[in-house]
Amino acid sequence: MPTSYLPYEPQQQQMLLPHALQDWLPEGHLAYYISDTVDSLDLSAFHARYAGGGSRNQPFHPAMMVKVLVYGYATGVFSSRKLARKLHEDVAFRVLAAGNYPAHRTLCDFRAFHLKELSDLFVQVVKLAKECGLVKIGTIAVDGTKIKANASRHKAMSYERMKKAELELKEQIDALLAKAKLADDAGKKEPELDIPAGITRREDRLAVIRAARARLEERQRQADIARGRSDDDTPPDGGDKPKKKSRFKYKFGEPKPDAQESFTDPESRIMKHAGGGFDYSYNAQAAVDDTAHIIVAAELGNCAADSGQLPIVLAAVARDAGAAPGQVLADAGYRSEATFEQLREHPAELIVAPGREGKKDVKVDARKRPLCAAMAEKFTSTQTRAAYRKRKWLSEPPNAWVKSVLGFRQFSMRGLAKAQAEWKLVCAALNLRRMSKMTPA
Repeated sequence: MPTSYLPYEPQQQQMLLPHALQDWLPEGHLAYYISDTVDSLDLSAFHARYAGGGSRNQPFHPAMMVKVLVYGYATGVFSSRKLARKLHEDVAFRVLAAGNYPAHRTLCDFRAFHLKELSDLFVQVVKLAKECGLVKIGTIAVDGTKIKANASRHKAMSYERMKKAELELKEQIDALLAKAKLADDAGKKEPELDIPAGITRREDRLAVIRAARARLEERQRQADIARGRSDDDTPPDGGDKPKKKSRFKYKFGEPKPDAQESFTDPESRIMKHAGGGFDYSYNAQAAVDDTAHIIVAAELGNCAADSGQLPIVLAAVARDAGAAPGQVLADAGYRSEATFEQLREHPAELIVAPGREGKKDVKVDARKRPLCAAMAEKFTSTQTRAAYRKRKWLSEPPNAWVKSVLGFRQFSMRGLAKAQAEWKLVCAALNLRRMSKMTPA
């Protein structure tokens, strides 16, 4: 007896889609929540760009574009080409677009033109979460994670290599100029070699290398000044021997030979990642509220160290969430005498680990670092240690969700300002995804 199956006749399907796409999308879907939430947000900044465009200039509706982008980031689709393809293949995207099919270039341009407006949505989402009772601003935990920049490892050069390449390009340009002069004097043409184009190409390359070298040197000068150095460490005639014995290995303003600069994203920096290895990256900071793991502040920097980021993050919490937290939890990476001094008058209670977790008997010289010593003494209290234990399950899960659930491990935009805006967009999308699970339908 043959097996009985439910009817399956793909050749007889005349109606490829239902009368309404919503019939294929179940109730409580994330797309519905994002659509309703975006409709409740203030999008006047987006509309302002198109004011007075006239009937001939009919762009796609900003609300539709925002919904598609936010839902894309909330589901791990960041590429404009993939977003454009999803508008044809994915039911949720088609429901949000409502019959619109913007090309990938249109999506990319909209994101680039409205990057600030998209990042400002983060503040509105935090305020909405606060109204829903998902944010209390009582205890927050701060943590950072390294995210790769949109920069190629192969489009970078070390300081030592820059100096050598400069000399090589100068010699090549001089040789081509001499060859061109000889050709002009002899009245000959050399069709096999386009000398002016070769000179222009090398001059452009030389200008790029010189600009990168100048950025490295200026950055090193600022770092040396911050360390208390001055031009007195280097003789005025530029000689190799300093006027006085210096405890520094290199001259003032001179980068290390292996210091690198990226040509694709000069504002990114080489950073070590937790999983091992080094790459051009940015240091993404997130402050997480303990009520529902909602990110209440999202900041970005190009300094690998977390020690100077805590005042910036706490200022962002007060600005974006509208209130200062009562308690702040942070790991040992944020421990700094300068940071504690800067936050001495802050109303929040700071609980910053004096050392790595699991390390006992952390000794701090109270004469050199009295505030760090006071924090270490504070950790001898059982109450402080119990409060600090909440940090791990508060601050670390959102970073894991960004990288492992959303799959956001590399920025699409280049430059610190654009990467900062994209990081806020990612955190806003993650917050909406979190809120959709915790808000009653």
